[in-house]
Amino acid sequence: MATNFLGMKKSSSSGGLHAMEGDGFEYSLGPPESGFSMFLADRTKKVHFIRHAEGYHNVATKETGSNECLVPKPGEKAADLDLYDARLTAKGIAQAEALRAHLATRPSGSRSFTAFDLVVVSPLTRTCETALHVFGEPRSPGKPAFLDQVDAPVNSPEYAAGVKISPPRFLVREECRERWGHYCCDGRRPIREIAKEFPNFDFSEVIHDEDVFYSDERESDEHCCDRAVKFLEWLNSRPEKCIAVVTHSSFLRHLFGQFGESLHNDDRDHLQRLAGNCELRSIVLCSHGNKDGKQIDPLMPPPAAPSTIRMSS
Repeated sequence: MATNFLGMKKSSSSGGLHAMEGDGFEYSLGPPESGFSMFLADRTKKVHFIRHAEGYHNVATKETGSNECLVPKPGEKAADLDLYDARLTAKGIAQAEALRAHLATRPSGSRSFTAFDLVVVSPLTRTCETALHVFGEPRSPGKPAFLDQVDAPVNSPEYAAGVKISPPRFLVREECRERWGHYCCDGRRPIREIAKEFPNFDFSEVIHDEDVFYSDERESDEHCCDRAVKFLEWLNSRPEKCIAVVTHSSFLRHLFGQFGESLHNDDRDHLQRLAGNCELRSIVLCSHGNKDGKQIDPLMPPPAAPSTIRMSS
């Protein structure tokens, strides 16, 4: 079933659906009867979205039959629970390694394997682990590609020819983290702890050490949809043309649920369905030009409730 979120509206000019009110993103492009859309090639880039591999929280919800095992009981702190910022299981690690093997034989461009210019990673532990097992060690932040060369995938024609490639950078962005709040698995540890475990990941664009986003309340659908579109704006601003994004199922649901209304039913259902653990879903992102050059503001926590303390005059 297609997912519809609040905040969508019909375009008064074309009748197409807008992703969010006033954002200018329209689904319907070109003559509606043609079944095609045309985009300028330099306004497009390939984005490969990957949901994290199986985590211990996934196992817990399957075994108990609900998400209630992820909700702190009265008096408990989410950060004290075993499933807080949950890690990958042994099965999850195997899933990530299987995807790595698949990418090593998946032709892309002129190569016999799929290579990436950049890997964008949610700051949660399970996505960092997934990225590491799928792509291997990243290029160190600040190190030029020509100084960090490794062999092409084993058994590839490029490997036999002695071709060297540069590993992609891993850039951590808070915008593509899971829908936060309520469930302990969706909080994250302090960045100072995570960065020690993943020393070659680039955390320089994460503003907050502590998790200032997690709360007892679940992030609203509207807010998650909004930051998902803002994440697309940020991706569009990047110079790279082939990007992998390691993220989460609910974030992807809120992202993809805003697009695809003009697609064939099968394609729309494929785009919008719930992603499985370590599933790869590849799309072409096209800029309409109306967001190019726009300043991208960093993700900030919702404003705190106003103080009710009255000071004597």
